[in-house]
Parts: sequence; C-alpha cells; structure tokens
Amino acid sequence: MLDGVCAPKGCARYPDRCIWRPRAGGTPPRPFRLPQPRKRAISRAMNEPLHPALLPLGLRDLLPPDAASEALAVGRMMAVLESHGYQRVKPPLVEFEESLLSGPGAAMASETFRLMDPVSHRMIGLRADMTPQVARIAATRLKNAARPLRLSYAGQVLRIKGGQLRPERQIGQVGAELIGADGAAADVEAIAVAAEALAGLGIAGLSVDLTLPRLVPAICDGLGIAARQGEAIRAALDHKDAAKLRESGGAAASLLGTLLAAAGPAAKALAALAPLALPPAAAAERARLGEIVALLATIAPDLKITVDPVENRGFEYHTGISFSFFARAGRAELGRGGRYIAGNGKPEPATGFTLYTDTVLGVVPVPTPPRRLYLPAGVALAAGRKLRQEGWVTIAGLAAEPDISAAAKRLDCGHALIDGKIVAL
Repeated sequence: MLDGVCAPKGCARYPDRCIWRPRAGGTPPRPFRLPQPRKRAISRAMNEPLHPALLPLGLRDLLPPDAASEALAVGRMMAVLESHGYQRVKPPLVEFEESLLSGPGAAMASETFRLMDPVSHRMIGLRADMTPQVARIAATRLKNAARPLRLSYAGQVLRIKGGQLRPERQIGQVGAELIGADGAAADVEAIAVAAEALAGLGIAGLSVDLTLPRLVPAICDGLGIAARQGEAIRAALDHKDAAKLRESGGAAASLLGTLLAAAGPAAKALAALAPLALPPAAAAERARLGEIVALLATIAPDLKITVDPVENRGFEYHTGISFSFFARAGRAELGRGGRYIAGNGKPEPATGFTLYTDTVLGVVPVPTPPRRLYLPAGVALAAGRKLRQEGWVTIAGLAAEPDISAAAKRLDCGHALIDGKIVAL
C-alpha cells in the first residue's frame, strides 16, 4: 500500500495523471517507470556474408537452356500477336507513381515497389504489371491514333510478394491490348488471339475459363443489398463457401447459390443461368456471355470453354467479360485478361490479355536441343558460316587440341569437324 493519498484527479497507478500527496511522516513512492523494450538480438546469420548465388525470395537465375527456350517462346508468341496487327510498344521499367497507379494500375498498388527518384525527387514505382503502362501510352502518346488501337508488349515485371500458386516475384509477360472497341467481337478477338499464341507453342489441352466480375455487384445493386452484406457475400463467393453464402446472402441466397453451382462447361453454365430472374444490368452481362460463347464456338472450335460466373479474384479492375487460360498439363493459369476502362481523363473501352512466360514454359513441349558442332582451331570463317546456314550451332576451338573428340564432348558437342568431315560422337 502506498504511503500517501491520491488527489481526486487521478490514481497512484498512473502517477503522470495524478497528484500524489504524502501522509504526515510518509515517504514518497518510487517514481513509476515503463518497462524498457529489450533490444532484439541480431541473428548470427544476418552478420554472415551472403553466398554470391543467393537471391531474394521469389527471384531466380534462368540458366541454359531455359533462358533460350523462354526467348524462343516469347518471340513466337509475339510473332502471332504482330501477325494480327498488334504493334509492339516498350514501356520503361519505372514510372512516376501518380501515373503508374492511376486507372487500371490502382489494382496493383499493394504489389508495387516504390522509391524516391534522386533526379526529380518524386516517388516512382517499379512496374508490377504492363497493362496500365500500355493504357497510359494509348491515352497520351497515341491519343490521336485511329481506333480501335492494337498494341502488344513483352517484358519483365516485379511484385512485392508472390502467391501460393505463383511464388515468383519477377514475372515475364507477353500481352496485347485492344483499345477503343466495346463490342463482343473485341472480347472474342482477344480470347482467340491469346489462344492462337499459346497453341502455336504446341500446348495441348488448352482451355479458357470465362467469368463475369461485374455480375454479382450488379445483382447486389439491383436488389438493394447493403455494402456490408455485399462484402460478406463477396467473401463467401471468393472462397466458394456455399454454407457461408446461405448465411450472408439473405433474400438473394438462393439466386447466388445457383450462380455458384453453375460453374463448369459453358453449355452447362449457360443452361443454369438462362432461367434466372436477374436485374437488368446483370441480365445484360448474362446476354454478353452467351454471345461470346457462341462466337468463340465458331471462331475457335477446338478451344475448350468453361464458365465461372462468380469468380472475381484478380479481376478487381475489370468491367466486363474476363478470362483465364489453363492447360491440361499444368495447375497454374497461363494468362488472364478481360475488359476494362482505359484512358487518362477521357475513358475509353478496352480489352486485352497477359500471358505469363514462366507458367507457359512449364507446359510447353521440351524443345529439340540444337545440333552443336565443334570446330577445331583454325577452321576458315567462311566454312563455319556455311555450316551455321545449314542449321548447325558451331563451337569454335580457341587452341589446338590433341584430341578433338574429347574437346568436343567436354563442350557438350554431339559432333566434331575432323579432317574436314562432320563426325558424330
């Protein structure tokens, strides 16, 4: 017990808030001190030198022959896009934060590395996705170009963190944007061109999953569902939790449950959606979906089509029909795309797609290794050029070797030029 009394303004437990008055002959209590935080011990590993091959989590070196395979796949996909009239652009790695994270780029704000530009003293961001950059180019540098505008791109992006299915933080992207067109034919072109680019790599079992990210919001708005209840519904749908949906859906639970169960092959999904009584905006989304499925069946009859009408994750900035590509041999999506609003101050309709080179390479058939031919030192340049024109990859010796065959095998060559003749090893 303290040897004194507290003034009415406070309590002795909080001496900074009270006035302590000692009793006659009493002694003041010891001053109150907050416990001091202990300094956290620095791990010994933090002080040890890094191994030169160690990289940050989610980053990796791409070694031979994978780096060459990626370059070849990117070149082939870009050739398909360019053959459809999509002209290539090359945005910078970093941009001012205000422009990079505006419009469709706002959805990538939490994934964007930011730093201070030492020249302009403004915040800049390292791109986490190339679509917002292409949209900016279309709205500024190419604002007077004829519409619809077709642009393509290829490059690397960096994100703050990876996901469970995609732990990589540096991702290669190949994509195209169709800007200034608002019809179903534009959506179908984006899907068909992406499918052609993937099929051109020899990927088997290709399928596209269509989704309607604006369908559920349109239903909630049409039925007057409050924002908080709408958030609970969205969470239940994202987790495909039918029980939670029944709890949070209220009067719309039955309708939303039917949408959740409709996911599957396109014919099954359209049949389940057809009899539903939907608000006008949601009914328009359903009609657009049916039109696109019908057009795709004509233009790309070999493409397998599935529908998930309530999928929304990753499509937050999309405003219409969206899609993801998958292959039978892989688990992760090969790419995604959909309709969005482009423009800086002057909105215009757009659709497009992005293909991910890391997951694409995981399902591409293993390429035939090149024929490597060892050329002993001293072979004429013209002779080597002729062999390369015939399809050989030549590895020139830099010094005379006593055993040409051994030198060729050491350098991973299956053939060697010995006495003017190509010899298989």
